[in-house]
Amino acid sequence: MASELEQLTVIFFAGLRERAGTRSVQVDVTAGMTVGDAVVAARSAAPNDPAPVSSVMLALNGRYVESEHLVQTGDELALIPPVSGGSGELRSNRDWVFIGSDALDESLLIEFVTTGADGAVVTFLGVTRNNNEGRVVQYLSYEAYQPMAQNKIHEIIREMRDRWDLGKIAVAHRTGRVNIGQTSMVLAIGSPHRSSAIEAVTYFIDRLKETVPIWKKEFFEGGEVWIGETPGHNNPSGTSNQS
Repeated sequence: MASELEQLTVIFFAGLRERAGTRSVQVDVTAGMTVGDAVVAARSAAPNDPAPVSSVMLALNGRYVESEHLVQTGDELALIPPVSGGSGELRSNRDWVFIGSDALDESLLIEFVTTGADGAVVTFLGVTRNNNEGRVVQYLSYEAYQPMAQNKIHEIIREMRDRWDLGKIAVAHRTGRVNIGQTSMVLAIGSPHRSSAIEAVTYFIDRLKETVPIWKKEFFEGGEVWIGETPGHNNPSGTSNQS
């Protein structure tokens, strides 16, 4: 059997973690092993087969890769199920990204992006509502893969700056339990023109749900479900999407 120095770590998140019965497993690294090979080995090493679906993305050492990518000893491979969307990081005097379990205060983000140089400040709040697809929602719970989630958010911000003339941008996202009426995400964007800021808000939210490894679990009367799970895949209640 290979020693620990000849292994890599495979991490499961959200619904995959629950189906696997563990958060992570160690996999022996062999010559020419690919990410796809490591996934197969991890499924066998876990207490239960998490049966990842085709929409699962693969992140090697915090970067998305294809299944053909080669792995090596000491790597960390994360199986990223479909995303919904601590610590704070100010990478420049223009961008501030925060992901953590504390309650969010949008006034802090609005103050950060408000300057004398921009004539528009657009703010978006994601708030837990009490219903979804006919179900009575009790609360949501969020999980994030750090620090990859923050890095992907900064990538989206760079994409936004390439498209629009924007000033300061601040993003905050909750982890853990978020009760009805509480804010799960705040996005504040400053810009010389309102149209740019409004378009950038919509772009950010769409990209957040596509690439940022943040998941949410909906707890409702009679059950619970990970948002973004494949309909019918070990999930008789189907899927839903809350903002």
